[in-house]
Amino acid sequence: MDILIVNGPNLGYLGVRQPEIYGTRGMDAVPELVAELMGPHAHAVRLSFFQSNSEGGLIDRLEQAWKDRVDGIVINPGAYTHTSLALADCLAWIGIPYVEVHLSNVAGRAESIRHTSLTAPRAVGTLAGFGVLGYALAVRALWQIRQTAS
Repeated sequence: MDILIVNGPNLGYLGVRQPEIYGTRGMDAVPELVAELMGPHAHAVRLSFFQSNSEGGLIDRLEQAWKDRVDGIVINPGAYTHTSLALADCLAWIGIPYVEVHLSNVAGRAESIRHTSLTAPRAVGTLAGFGVLGYALAVRALWQIRQTAS
């Protein structure tokens, strides 16, 4: 199963950027976390990673995922979660199952705009507040959904 993990703006320095909000672990921890959660099924999942601070770059990569027939997407759109109709439209038309991930508990954040997601309505699920573990949980969820559908 091919899974693309996508991070939006300001997420290129996870583990360093505002660790009090986003944690101290970076994306380099995700493969090991996935292996732990997947156990003997870890070999069945191939991960690829992409990060862009550009809305267009994210959309280009998602369209490429469609061309490549990626099986699932784990996406943290960053601030585009709350502002990008273009990203939401892209996720809708490509039709690849995706899980939306947020490192912090966005529902508990002070800014009310962070409580609304334009990209979540078509997601198979959302995870928030688990730091980088959320990415691994999302991978496991996508794998489980695929196994149930088979």
